[in-house]
Amino acid sequence: MSAAGLPPLNRKALAGLAPEQRPAADPAELRTRIVHFGLGAFHRAHQVVYTENAAACSGEPWGITAVAPRSAETVRALRDQDCLYSLTERRPGGSLSRVVGAVTGALAMRPDAAAVDALLADPEVTVVTLTVTEKGYHRSARTGGLDTTDPAVAADLAAAPGGQLTTVVGRLAAGLAARMRADASPVSVVSCDNMADNGVALSRVVSDFVRASAWPDRAEILDRLAEAVAFPSTVVDRIVPAATDADRAAAGAALGVHDAVPVVGEPYRQWVLEDSFAAPRPPWELDGALFVPDVAPYQLTKLRLLNGSHSALACLGLAAGRTTIADAMATDWGEHLVRALCAEVAPTLPAGGPDPGTYADDLVVRFRNPAMHHLLRQIASDGSVKITERWLPALRSLRARGAATPVLELALAGWVNATRPPSDITDPARDALAACWALAARPAETVSALLRVVGAADLADDTALTTAVADRLSALRAGRVDI
Repeated sequence: MSAAGLPPLNRKALAGLAPEQRPAADPAELRTRIVHFGLGAFHRAHQVVYTENAAACSGEPWGITAVAPRSAETVRALRDQDCLYSLTERRPGGSLSRVVGAVTGALAMRPDAAAVDALLADPEVTVVTLTVTEKGYHRSARTGGLDTTDPAVAADLAAAPGGQLTTVVGRLAAGLAARMRADASPVSVVSCDNMADNGVALSRVVSDFVRASAWPDRAEILDRLAEAVAFPSTVVDRIVPAATDADRAAAGAALGVHDAVPVVGEPYRQWVLEDSFAAPRPPWELDGALFVPDVAPYQLTKLRLLNGSHSALACLGLAAGRTTIADAMATDWGEHLVRALCAEVAPTLPAGGPDPGTYADDLVVRFRNPAMHHLLRQIASDGSVKITERWLPALRSLRARGAATPVLELALAGWVNATRPPSDITDPARDALAACWALAARPAETVSALLRVVGAADLADDTALTTAVADRLSALRAGRVDI
């Protein structure tokens, strides 16, 4: 029995669950045909669900071995549960919990490096997916390619053959290189992270790593990668808050078993994929995934409207003393912020995607869901990376055409305010951001310095912008959000 007084979740416990609470596909009949980097909650609430349902609908044995870049604790917990876990959908009218079983293996990237490399070279594996967040790509803010000066990347490039690699990009590049050397079958590598042109971005950093390596056959590997590896772009969407002790207790009460690693999510989910795969893939379309020639209209709509308003609500909500997205939406400015930001950014979106007005309507409903407890602090983390994708390209586009940008300026002020020391929000550039506050003499200079840290020198030199953002800071420090 667990500490919660319930039997542990494992394959033996499945027989005691109601049919609707069991995995859609029998875990015993699945085998690893997908390798996934990133064992976080989002992957387990999104791609694993699509894969399991596709396996159930098609009868094909698609299973996933998930690789955790850092969290050995999650790996151990999943292994203890036969790689099973529960998913609870938080609906306004009540929650629904079930067990998901499409994860066929769990590995820790560094301790299990040999097993990871073996899978990447295995002809049975035809798809590799990633959810490692924007910062996991180690992209240069200046060039968009691999930042080879990053200490972790530099260490991986300097590692001896067969040596320890610490970045996902390095591990993936080394694994793909081994696959190419073995002349194994083609493979598709699919980024599921929130970046514009994520497939192109992933292809570039992998190629940059190979190009910067000391491998004597790197030219041949690059040629083979171009022939045998596809990097389709995707758009993923589901709000997945971090699970809490209350969530663990609720899942246990619903299922009658103890799950150490449950996930929770909203009912809504979406997956749009570029239809350019190089090898067999799960029939995800059987579970509603959409395959299209070009994901850009969907990608930019999601990044700039959903992710953009999410980040704005997080930064401004924290300034106003709010805790969750639903809390922020309960203010007199929450809905107005979402609709105003969507309307402001809509002119920067390409044709062929969702209608921005309808999309904003859906966002308001989703963000207001009282059953969701998505923490603003979680969403505001890694802001220096996120805003370069979610706000700054739209801001540049609008200002270049002479359009007013008051909502994006307000959002940017919220981010600036959130970087003020002593900030406890997680960010890879936290020290550099804090230094801006110590060096700058005036608020507008601070804004300019912060923009330079995130690689936006052009916006940092826009005096009208930095002044407008700085003028918003005093109200935010007082907890007021004025739209």
